[in-house]
Amino acid sequence: MTTGPTVPPTRREDVADVYHGISVPDPYRWLEDGDSPEVAAWVAAQNELTRAAVDRPERARWHARLVALMQLPVLQQAEYCNDELFCFERPAGSEQLILTRRSARDATAPPVTLLDPATAAADAAVAIDWYYASHDGTLVAVGTSEGGDELSVLRIVSSLDGSPVGGVGDEIPNTRACSLAWEPDGSGFFYTRLPEGDEYNRTVHYHRLGTDWRADPVVWDDRPDPQAWSHVVLSDDGRWLVVHVMSGWDRVDVHVLDRTTDTWTTVIVGVDAYHAFGFSADGLSIVGVTNLDAPRKRVVRIALDDRLGEGQERWETLVPERADVIKGVAVTADGLVMTTSEGAVDTVHRLDAEGRPKDASVVAGLGEAISIAGIGTSKSSSDVFLVVDSYTSPTTMWKLTADGSVTPWDEAAEASSLTGELSVRHIEYPSLDGTAVGLFLIHRADVTPGPDTPAMLDGYGGFAISPMAPGWQPRIGAWCATGGLYAIASLRGGDERGEDWHRAGFRENKQNVFDDFAAAADYLVAEGLASREHLAIHGRSNGGLLVGATITQRPDLCRVALCGVPLLDMIRFPHFRIAKLWTPEYGDPDIEEEFGWLHAYSPYHHVADGTCYPATLIYTAEGDSRVDPLHARKMVALLQSASPCQDTNPILLSQEGRAGHGIGKPVSKRADEYADALTFAGSHVGLIP
Repeated sequence: MTTGPTVPPTRREDVADVYHGISVPDPYRWLEDGDSPEVAAWVAAQNELTRAAVDRPERARWHARLVALMQLPVLQQAEYCNDELFCFERPAGSEQLILTRRSARDATAPPVTLLDPATAAADAAVAIDWYYASHDGTLVAVGTSEGGDELSVLRIVSSLDGSPVGGVGDEIPNTRACSLAWEPDGSGFFYTRLPEGDEYNRTVHYHRLGTDWRADPVVWDDRPDPQAWSHVVLSDDGRWLVVHVMSGWDRVDVHVLDRTTDTWTTVIVGVDAYHAFGFSADGLSIVGVTNLDAPRKRVVRIALDDRLGEGQERWETLVPERADVIKGVAVTADGLVMTTSEGAVDTVHRLDAEGRPKDASVVAGLGEAISIAGIGTSKSSSDVFLVVDSYTSPTTMWKLTADGSVTPWDEAAEASSLTGELSVRHIEYPSLDGTAVGLFLIHRADVTPGPDTPAMLDGYGGFAISPMAPGWQPRIGAWCATGGLYAIASLRGGDERGEDWHRAGFRENKQNVFDDFAAAADYLVAEGLASREHLAIHGRSNGGLLVGATITQRPDLCRVALCGVPLLDMIRFPHFRIAKLWTPEYGDPDIEEEFGWLHAYSPYHHVADGTCYPATLIYTAEGDSRVDPLHARKMVALLQSASPCQDTNPILLSQEGRAGHGIGKPVSKRADEYADALTFAGSHVGLIP
């Protein structure tokens, strides 16, 4: 395949910065200015080049297949209160996830739509970012944003019909990724917000309905650093407020306010450990998970008494560290429900209030490899609502009752008629240093993967999360339905095996992540499951960094690379958007030792002139408020300047307008993005619908 039009000329400048005595060139610094008319013209020319390359006859077939898969209904979140379920779901044909109310008693009762954000914009680019229902289920606080920027505006709606509640003073801006805790009577709430025009310095405030938010008092602002991220939880009786303060990606401080005496108690501070607490059913203690002295986490209980702040010796371990990873715990009327993960496959356990297993307490896999995307519990009920995800079918909800029985609670969408029956295997392969790494292999059951099978390798590896755990992804379904193999590596840096696994892939150990990914590709080839000429790689965000590092370190690894909303200039990244939040994960280039880690792999600084790079599509969005699209622009310019084989291996940029990092993107825009990516990859590895 050729690119059609000629690669647009790109001005190159003699720009360099000196870090710790080392000169760091930056020839495309001018492409950082997204508001520049010159940059806008350059982006338009690059987009035209990309359109000429991907507007092939088969794109319409990819698009149709993707739309069909995306129109299957999904349910992604559920809050359970007062016999009601407040859900985040996308019905068949909807452009955006909507907010609904469902019955927790009658599975056949139709859902009531409370808010469909897509109706607020002609291009459906308004999305719900988050929501919190009041204790009695009469009100819901909802955050919405437009164009993918995730800079939410908080509003209150009635749970009866979604009608607005309150006045202008109750519409609160700058509530990005808000944490919110309602008063028991619904008269007000604690919440987090950012200062106007500031991506950092998040504070906790208190708002009473009917008052002007500008006068909301600050409840907590004692941050260990400007990037600290606070989260609030309030007891059912309103007496106790817990404030979690995340500093970096491996430290959470915990503070508790007794509102009857207006007294703060520090539970833990300044320790590199993760903690997440809620309240026990009797309200006399906080219960949650910690990885303090337990890298795979343990469940602990801390009494809310006058010895609350006396340190770890007051923490009671209910469930000790296990061989698998404890993901989380929630409280029910008759005990606890705990989720664990082994190799990114989740299991659900019913426990009593002391952490002891109950009869029929384990739901393992529900028949296949799953992940638990959400849990809805109530302290007034023993029922548990599980949001269940898998690679083979859209996200759905199940009801788990006290006797261990599981009942579907929404109409599960049937995907096999569109994808064929899919086979999912979980295996392990050795990384460069011998570490065993998990690998999911997904393909149509009638396909036997071999060297001629078009294959896609995906991964993430960062921030102690597992975004590539079993979960419904239309692009995976479309690729496999067309006859391809989709492989997903559980790389170090995630949480698949606990905090030790995370630490083995962050900061000075980041190279392990890239080695794990390259080793996965090498394994597929060595085992005869794929070949270089039929192999594509893909990653988004931190996964985009992964792809950028992979093609600069191993340009021979694959035929084609898809690099989404990526972080690529690891020397200047903290200067843009919210990226200072990530220096604890990656390192800070202003610190000499940490600069050394970053400079050793920064993809933008390891493009070598004269190297033939894989065919590469880097896609981004101008409204991305997380990763600035400048990373994609600069990397494309440098790769186009360096690679001599662009007649066969084109280097392309796609920069979308009215979109962000991917959260809240309407179905139509998402289908366009995936159709471009799969058309580009498929045309190079031989996968054509």
